[in-house]
Amino acid sequence: MQVAPGVYKRLTGGPFGFAMAMLACLLIVGVIYLITPRSDNDVLPTVDYSDQLFTMRAAAPFPVHAPEGLAPGWRPTSSRVTGLAADGGDKVAWHLGFLTPSGRYAALEQSNEKPGDYIPRMTNSRAPTGAEEVAGATWQKYHRKDKGANSYARTLPNGVSLVVTGNTGYEELAVLVKSLREQPKQPTANTGS
Repeated sequence: MQVAPGVYKRLTGGPFGFAMAMLACLLIVGVIYLITPRSDNDVLPTVDYSDQLFTMRAAAPFPVHAPEGLAPGWRPTSSRVTGLAADGGDKVAWHLGFLTPSGRYAALEQSNEKPGDYIPRMTNSRAPTGAEEVAGATWQKYHRKDKGANSYARTLPNGVSLVVTGNTGYEELAVLVKSLREQPKQPTANTGS
């Protein structure tokens, strides 16, 4: 089909031509949007923290605590160790984060950093709201309303601080607290002759 030059110019030029080009672009974008698969849920990775646990057991200057026997609904999503000799620091810390069975976040934080500095930073609060006995030990409770964060914190006799924190309720945090076990020191390989 042949289009007269005047009709062609009217369809492709000026405001009408611009509007038609924009409409064509929007139709293409709309089709791409409709056929692209997507999820409304954030996808968090599942991590294997056994290497960090091994490293902490072997190199940390304090007895390390780790969860044992958590139900399968507890999915580890993050783990990082800081402050070991390779990092050049004397304050060692281990962060271990979980997605809880209720779909919330909980984490175990532990360090030999000064408790007066470490606990307020990890709990986002300077003052405890009370104390509670969990798994045979007294834990200080913290709550940060504006962040929706709850925390249990405890300083061990050796000066190491344990903080269990997250945006979940104290009931789920208590499950994580109850699972904590002191880990045996990892023997290091003897390379001497």
